[in-house]
Amino acid sequence: MRARDGLDDGQAEAHPPRGGCADPRRRGRVLATAALLLGLLLLLHASIPNRTGNLGSLVETFLPWCGLLVPLLLAGALLRRSATAVIALLLPVVAWLNLFGGLLTDKSHPGGDLTVASHNVGADNPDPVGTARALARSGADVLALEELAAEARRTYEEELAQACPHHTVQGTVGLWSRFPLSDTRPVDVAMDAGPLGDAKPAEVKMAYNRGMRTTVTTDRGPLAVYVAHLGSVRVNPRAGRSSGRRDAGAQPLGQAVAAEKNERVVLLGDLNGTLDDRAYAGITSRMESAQEAAGTGFGFSWPASFPVVRIDQILVRGVKPESAWVLPATGSDHRPVAARISW
Repeated sequence: MRARDGLDDGQAEAHPPRGGCADPRRRGRVLATAALLLGLLLLLHASIPNRTGNLGSLVETFLPWCGLLVPLLLAGALLRRSATAVIALLLPVVAWLNLFGGLLTDKSHPGGDLTVASHNVGADNPDPVGTARALARSGADVLALEELAAEARRTYEEELAQACPHHTVQGTVGLWSRFPLSDTRPVDVAMDAGPLGDAKPAEVKMAYNRGMRTTVTTDRGPLAVYVAHLGSVRVNPRAGRSSGRRDAGAQPLGQAVAAEKNERVVLLGDLNGTLDDRAYAGITSRMESAQEAAGTGFGFSWPASFPVVRIDQILVRGVKPESAWVLPATGSDHRPVAARISW
């Protein structure tokens, strides 16, 4: 009996029971692998193809939120007491800070010559009067509105008349200004591409036109202002991310901005996407985001009840953003965005 007991004891020593202490070198390997993959995603997001469900653009839309995975992985690494996983987390931390670290600081400056603002007021807005009055109190010198419903247009004209006496509406987008406007024209953002669109009369297209350009004659000189509301994006489990109409509209909008002869240009509007999305390369390569240059934080604007992305944009060229911010919610499902610029 003692010999057998001794044999059992020896076997127990040679083969420790399951559930004992794992090899420290192997502890947390899954967490370390996940951390490395997250880091590679942040570093190589531009290489993710769009061929299937526009996966690349979908990832880029929510790229800032990948940072939330870092504290989760860190908690797991500490729980597992894995030095390997903690070290591996350095890659996604550095990659995220390289992409978005600059947005965590306050880059605003006092002063500025002009306040510009943009708001998708929402076609189904239940309180256009309240929305218009809030915008009138915002102090904007130049105010762009998108998704203007025909039945609400008169409301905005009446409520904004005193703050911004000059205005123009081109379809479902409009611009209100304290300064005179001239050289106004619609800008085609490909909402009616193809033979069927070409066959429609201009007055029919104008009813739902989503892009425009005008010149604002300020005290400091002329300013070219573009207003745009690009096509919507849809996401569903089977088809993935559908953004064809939006992407098609971004191209001619970028071309129009590139051809603009005025050296001072502002683009205001609901672009239905974040500027990390590769679809806007033709625009972002020529213009600067006021929020990124002079704002604090990410400036999320949609949905209004709990914003998680910034799809309402203010971009500039030839002027300097001094500050940028998001205005309080109105009756729309978007929040207004504003910026102060100087010459």
